[in-house]
Amino acid sequence: MSEVTATPTHFIHEIIEADNAARKWGTWPDGRPRVHTRFPPEPNGYLHIGHAKSICLNFGLAKHYGGKFNLRFDDTNPCKEEQEYVDSIVEDVRWLGGDWEDRLLFASDYFKQMYDWACLLIKKGKAYVCDLTPEETSKHRGSLTRPGTNSPFRDRSVAENLDLFDRMRKGEFPDGSRTLKAKIDMASPNLNLRDPVMYRILHAEHHRTGNAWCIYPMYDWEHGLEDSIEGITHSICTLEFENHRPLYDWFIDAINEGETSPIHHPQQIEFARLALTHSLMSKRKLLELVKDGHVRGWDDPRMPTVSGLRRRGYTPESVRAFCADIGVARFNGVIEVVRLENALRDHLNKIAPRRLAVLRPLKLVIENFPEGAVEELDAVNNPEDAAAGTRKVPFSKVLYIEREDFAETPPKGYFRLFPGNEVRLRYAFFVKCTGCVKDPATGEVTEVHCTYDPATRGGDSPDGRKVKGTIHWVSAAHAINAEVRLYDHLFKTTEPEDVPEGVSYLTNLNPESLVTLSGCKLEPSLAACEARRDSHGTLTPDRVQFERHGYFCVDPDSKAGALVFNRAVSLKDSWAKAKGR
Repeated sequence: MSEVTATPTHFIHEIIEADNAARKWGTWPDGRPRVHTRFPPEPNGYLHIGHAKSICLNFGLAKHYGGKFNLRFDDTNPCKEEQEYVDSIVEDVRWLGGDWEDRLLFASDYFKQMYDWACLLIKKGKAYVCDLTPEETSKHRGSLTRPGTNSPFRDRSVAENLDLFDRMRKGEFPDGSRTLKAKIDMASPNLNLRDPVMYRILHAEHHRTGNAWCIYPMYDWEHGLEDSIEGITHSICTLEFENHRPLYDWFIDAINEGETSPIHHPQQIEFARLALTHSLMSKRKLLELVKDGHVRGWDDPRMPTVSGLRRRGYTPESVRAFCADIGVARFNGVIEVVRLENALRDHLNKIAPRRLAVLRPLKLVIENFPEGAVEELDAVNNPEDAAAGTRKVPFSKVLYIEREDFAETPPKGYFRLFPGNEVRLRYAFFVKCTGCVKDPATGEVTEVHCTYDPATRGGDSPDGRKVKGTIHWVSAAHAINAEVRLYDHLFKTTEPEDVPEGVSYLTNLNPESLVTLSGCKLEPSLAACEARRDSHGTLTPDRVQFERHGYFCVDPDSKAGALVFNRAVSLKDSWAKAKGR
């Protein structure tokens, strides 16, 4: 492989380019500079779009530089972790294109090694067992303006600390009664360096190690050690870990101090996490939405989870394009959700076949079309893809059109059907409205009547006359029924958590985030659509554009003869707002 040289597109590229030029991390066997990244999720929930940004960044860097990428689970809190979450994360990372080869790893694989290193720090006088309660520990820690106070247990002997830590390991003490702390500096201006906790006692069954351990490492202790064990070169984290970087370095340096064979010391780099308008990125609050029934599950298409985006109809290509578009920054900001939606539109515009669908049907009777006759008309599959070709759609005497495409008394600028007006039926003929039929009890229009001009087959008039409106349709005799779910933003405000004190973010839930339409009429070719699973069991739904409505995909709730479609995203030129088309 030849060495990658490219113009850096963000500051992390610049760091890696400089490291590679200096051969800071050595080389792979083929002589290429070593670049080794990882994605280290905690299996306590489903991944969301913010995690997707980190996955795309870490895997993208490894791929760009011909390096390696690890998927490593930070499974150190058995009270919140489940195998369900592990399985969902594996599925999501694979779907996004991440390839960890044979490096599916777990923090729990390293529990013994981390325990041994903790004992080494005790022997070096750099760690001690503390009996302070969590509340007392918080008081001793001090504040940003006041230094901390040493624990009364800080000066225990090495022998006593080793004995107590061994007994903690054996389960002799109850939860919360003791911790192992690093002995650093209780007066440090960085609160993270004020004797941070390394281990806590937790008698809980782990999803992988069972009851083998009852002490579990804290994130700041295990994070750098896992990176070291795996040979990670660039440990890329979000900005909230910037103040933790000195601790990341301190632990590795403390282990290496005086050692003839020091362990590998990776470099931690921080970047801005993703915040998206109309969305939440808190796992705790997303879990609350699921458990309290505000959504239908982690994969509800209104959720910002990767599984929710997939069920809604997003493609991995569109998510990767979005992550590339927003870039990598050093400072936090909020990204407009429309940029994510545009990335999906751009991709589906190229690949999604066009189909006719009537969501709020109204009968259209063509008075002069022969009874029982059917014509097969050519319809374009995708104008953006010349190779997509055309398909045949049946046309008959009775059609369905959108209810909004007829007005008995039209408003100014209305160019669709009304008595005396002529419009084009998409791919078909010109039709002229002759009147309508109403329900005598309610006055509601139940049928629209018109005549058609056979000479305008295909939608063009041989005499050169023009019409201002084009509407879509479905043959009533050939239509298939479907349920269509129109999804919108889950929250009605751009920043759902921006609420007055004492007010729940739940007050910002959008009551119209899901509108379900039954009895929708679709062209017959859509009967073949599926919400299939790939070889890994990952949902890969068929995606289509319902002309004039937007992009849709088949939902896994679909059954034979009872299709369900989810709206992934509306068209840029929304027909709901473009009156007169």
